[in-house]
Amino acid sequence: MKIEQIYTGCLAQGAYYIESNGEAVVIDPLREVEPYLQKAKRNGAQIKYVFETHFHADFVSGHVDLSRQAGAPIVYGPTARPSFEAIIACDGEKFKVGQITFKVLHTPGHTLESTCYLLRDETGKDVALFSGDTLFIGDVGRPDLAQKAAHMTQEELAGTLYDSLRNKIMPLSDDIIVYPAHGAGSACGKNMSKETTDTLGHQKQTNYALRTNMTKADFIKEVTAGLTTPPAYFPLNVLLNKEGYESIDKVLKRGQHALSPNAFETAANETGAIVLDTRDPQTFAKGFIPNSINIGIDGSFAPWVGALVPDIKQPILLVADNGREEEVITRLARVGYDYTIGYLEGSFDAWIKAGKEVDYIPTVSARDLGSRIKEENIKIVDVRKPGEFAAEHVEGALNLPLDDINHDLASLDKAQTYYVHCEGGYRSMIFNSILKARGFENIVDVKGGFKAIKEAGKIPVTEYTCPTKLSKN
Repeated sequence: MKIEQIYTGCLAQGAYYIESNGEAVVIDPLREVEPYLQKAKRNGAQIKYVFETHFHADFVSGHVDLSRQAGAPIVYGPTARPSFEAIIACDGEKFKVGQITFKVLHTPGHTLESTCYLLRDETGKDVALFSGDTLFIGDVGRPDLAQKAAHMTQEELAGTLYDSLRNKIMPLSDDIIVYPAHGAGSACGKNMSKETTDTLGHQKQTNYALRTNMTKADFIKEVTAGLTTPPAYFPLNVLLNKEGYESIDKVLKRGQHALSPNAFETAANETGAIVLDTRDPQTFAKGFIPNSINIGIDGSFAPWVGALVPDIKQPILLVADNGREEEVITRLARVGYDYTIGYLEGSFDAWIKAGKEVDYIPTVSARDLGSRIKEENIKIVDVRKPGEFAAEHVEGALNLPLDDINHDLASLDKAQTYYVHCEGGYRSMIFNSILKARGFENIVDVKGGFKAIKEAGKIPVTEYTCPTKLSKN
């Protein structure tokens, strides 16, 4: 028996390849399915099933393409109603794969169709639980995403999740290994560990939601507390996962359309496409195409695209580092943004050589910012999340989280100069590029963010408050 977790850090997502005696299953595959097909081919194995734990909200699964190319049926738990052909398994139903068996455990709560897959070895011993978004390491799935589809409140869904955990998962053996669908950084939970696997026994000891003395009322209160607004693209991804989507091969072919600077400029003017610049934030600051938005590929790229571009059918034109165009298009497709219509051939250097107009964003070091604060009354904008800001921030700073930028723009004055920072410089450049595209000229990026501000030691910051203490207040 072989169990392989295929973890994608930028999405904090875990897919699984499990193989036994020449047969395999893939659980919650990513959009690009060729790696799974090649893995099975190298091992001389046949993919027998594609297991889906639920209709995912934060990414587009590769289940439809993988099923078609591998000739393997898609399996969902009870109550799932996809628009394509699939096996809708009964609670407790078993699926044989080589010498191992998977038992379906229907665990509604995160969504109504949420299902875990319990793996038993050739001797019948329970060895692993593929828990989807029902149980994470350190947390459980948020119960507010499926309210509309379930015709239930988040409190009602949380109560259902409580019952699923107590009746289906907690009675299992402590030595079972838990393999969740997500880890720290995913928006599908709020308190996930950086660890991506653990024993169920250890989770019973350390996961707040699995406390044995926890009442249902306590569970509902704690699980629903502090939930932030989910990204706007979540319901759109659910729809794609439920109804199907265009083949990833077609998406890649359409996106990999190299455009000269003149053709790129024409396309930008005539199509209404967003110009998405995925280069390093500091490189972007030194020069970029006017009105382009910077979301660096070497960061939480796909989730931030999903949070800030509300329409997944929005046409996109790319500025990417040479040789990384396909990677960017693929990562956009993972969260349902299939309408990349081309990229700037030769990247930004080609734009410069063509003599095209260029914009830039001024930057300031944390040390120089400290000197300016002493000389003038300046406005500092902190674009980190409210919890980060509450824990520690520059005295007098204004907190405008990047997630809420579309709502907060009206509160800013175009005549005022703003010094903008996040934790390390990634989010602040996204924020600044959006402001620039909306006509704000007086913005300065604080290089290195809050981390550099603290290290410089020249700017007063508030006393640190542990986030754990904040969450209890």
